[in-house]
Amino acid sequence: MKKIFLLSLIIIGVSCKNGAKKEVAKETKKETFPNELAKVFEKHGGINTWRKAKVLSFNKGEEVHTSDLHSRKIIINSPKYSLGFNGQEVWLDQVDSTAFKGNKDFYYNLYFYFYAMPFVLADDGITYEKVDDLSFEGINYPGYKISYASDKGTSPDDNYIVYYNPKTYQMEWLAYTVTFRSKKPSDKYKIIKYNKWENVNGLLLPKEITWYKKDENGTPTEPARPATVFTLPLVSQAKLADSFYEKPVE
Repeated sequence: MKKIFLLSLIIIGVSCKNGAKKEVAKETKKETFPNELAKVFEKHGGINTWRKAKVLSFNKGEEVHTSDLHSRKIIINSPKYSLGFNGQEVWLDQVDSTAFKGNKDFYYNLYFYFYAMPFVLADDGITYEKVDDLSFEGINYPGYKISYASDKGTSPDDNYIVYYNPKTYQMEWLAYTVTFRSKKPSDKYKIIKYNKWENVNGLLLPKEITWYKKDENGTPTEPARPATVFTLPLVSQAKLADSFYEKPVE
């Protein structure tokens, strides 16, 4: 029902947009990325397509994750709890104190980042660095390390490495560090295999990802747990009202 409600809001937004007076297009800044990484973005639909999108939504189990791609406001709705970021604070609303068992400040945009790969690696304030290939089952996957400026986000010391197929330029792996709790740089990387992709309004977005175990050399060995599956994807150029991301009024 919540997904249907979201679709209704977006349809209304599109109707209003189509009925409004056309505005003169503004010149956009030229995007600059390493050539190989630019090919990865292009394989997944292109930066221009990503920049035009305003709302991204997907389901993870019973959770419905909806994000404003420009303001990065987010809301997660489920039967027993809701949480989100309204641009000012991270809030939590639940049926009882045990409904949500995680850390809301850590969790609210966690799966947004995993789902919005590789495009979130084109945000402002990013530095790109070529790294050694990742080898898995006889294939070498070239990679780029992504680091952030010190004033970006709640965990600017987090690092990501995106590995892509050398022939197709499709993203295949993501290595990442977690510094939310320690607030200190780390060289301990977790790694995710992006198993399946699907085309959603011109963007190639993940349908299934799997965390992998690693050996002493950092090479993936076997799945660490069952795959995480994403369903009911939605990408829209219609903006939702800011009130959509606010904590429900009791």
